[in-house]
Amino acid sequence: MTTTLETWGPVDPLEPALSVRRVLTLERVLAGEPEVVAGAAQLDRPVRWVHVAEAADVGVMLTGGEMVLTTGVLLAGDDNAQAEYIRSLHRAEAAAVVLGLGRAFPTTPDVMRRAAERCGLPMVVLHRPFPFAELTEEVQSRLVRRKFAAVSLSEAVRTALTGLITAGAPLQRLLDEIAHHTGCPVVVTNLAHRVLATAGERSAVDDVLRDWERIARQAGGSEGDGWIRAELGGRGERWGQIMLCGYRGDTAGGKLLADRAAEALVLHRMLGGTAAHSWEEQSAQSLLTDLLSGVVPARQLLPRARAAGLPVNRRTFVPLVVPDGEPAQLERMLRLLGLSGLVAECTHGATAVLLSLARDQDAAALAAHFAARLRTESGERHTVVAAADPRTAWDDVPAGLREAQHVADAVADSSAALDLPAVVRLKDVHLRGLVRLLRDDPHVQSFAERELDGLLCATAADDLLAVLRTYLATGRNKSRTAQLHHVSRPALYRRLEAIEARLGVDLDDFEQAASVHIALLAHDAQQG
Repeated sequence: MTTTLETWGPVDPLEPALSVRRVLTLERVLAGEPEVVAGAAQLDRPVRWVHVAEAADVGVMLTGGEMVLTTGVLLAGDDNAQAEYIRSLHRAEAAAVVLGLGRAFPTTPDVMRRAAERCGLPMVVLHRPFPFAELTEEVQSRLVRRKFAAVSLSEAVRTALTGLITAGAPLQRLLDEIAHHTGCPVVVTNLAHRVLATAGERSAVDDVLRDWERIARQAGGSEGDGWIRAELGGRGERWGQIMLCGYRGDTAGGKLLADRAAEALVLHRMLGGTAAHSWEEQSAQSLLTDLLSGVVPARQLLPRARAAGLPVNRRTFVPLVVPDGEPAQLERMLRLLGLSGLVAECTHGATAVLLSLARDQDAAALAAHFAARLRTESGERHTVVAAADPRTAWDDVPAGLREAQHVADAVADSSAALDLPAVVRLKDVHLRGLVRLLRDDPHVQSFAERELDGLLCATAADDLLAVLRTYLATGRNKSRTAQLHHVSRPALYRRLEAIEARLGVDLDDFEQAASVHIALLAHDAQQG
């Protein structure tokens, strides 16, 4: 058997579990000239213990995972006993059998080899003798030290997480710490297997989320291949789970770490670490914030959206923003109306809603129904929902969310808000909406500063700006402006004259007044 010799250094609990293959790379084993004669495909079986046994009925004394060392002295000359010996090891789920060739068996016994091959049990023969006691001592010592290292790591994780909770750290900070110690992606889900939060190397997390539908379907199955779960809950109620995805260490150590992580997350939730938001809301807020910002390409966020439970295949997306909306109320409305979507608080107290509709559903009618129901629920007939045009491509969703946000901003400081329909789009906010969309353009910013420069430098700038804003918003109605500012008409005239003098314009001239109005809208949008 050709193999590469490894040097066994300090125990790392994140190393793969001790396997048959790794035991065969030990210097003492290599000195015995090992040869794998059967079950070569099963060499990655974990070794839980090493047992030296000559008894023919050794299988009844095993509990699984043992590497059995024997010279076969009690089996020589009895083919039936040899075959039954291998079968009993297989039934006991032994990791492997190692036969030292010598007086009992000078060559590989064909009966045992065939039986092991049929059972899929790794069988190794040693062509040169060596002390079994030295091998058992080294492997047992390694296993004990590994278990101790896993317990030590578990306690280190507990201490680190407790410190973070005491310091009031957010959920994400705890998950980052867990991912750091486990060396693999960490995923937190609710009972419906919807992803609430993740941590770990970004590319590795994305790989997990891309395959999340399959993983979620198998979530109730047995653990294996480094997929280790721990339940989240308390006081007799389960509400989620934490999963280590692709943990490299042995399963027992990984389970210990997962349990420590689950204890910390339950404590974090019980102590109110989620503040006013549930983990579900935080998950939606994180996703919608990333979509709105545009920092991460939309296609890279698609696995997160799918894992969060948002239908994304062949769908129509309707971006909405509700000024002064309550996330909990909007979530409840989506459930009542049977609509799929994400809800999250965004800027200035507004709440974003991303509806996901089937292609054959009427997006405009459903948005109108949603807004009408919101007005009824809130009891405010002036409540509005800012909406962007429906998007059929996921890549267009960020632009749609930003458009809805711009409309909501325009509605928030519009003096005509009382006359707006329940669903407000760009066309409904007219010039104010256009200026909102263009407010970050350097040319628009320069125009606003140039037009208002004389007024912005004035000592009483705030008062004069307020008068100018009201005067233009009321359609240059002097009586109404004087009334709203609680001043006499002569006093208003003097202020308007001061404004005209500082700006060098004639506010009775429509074009000049329009230019100042646009500049003021741009200035207000930039300040907002």
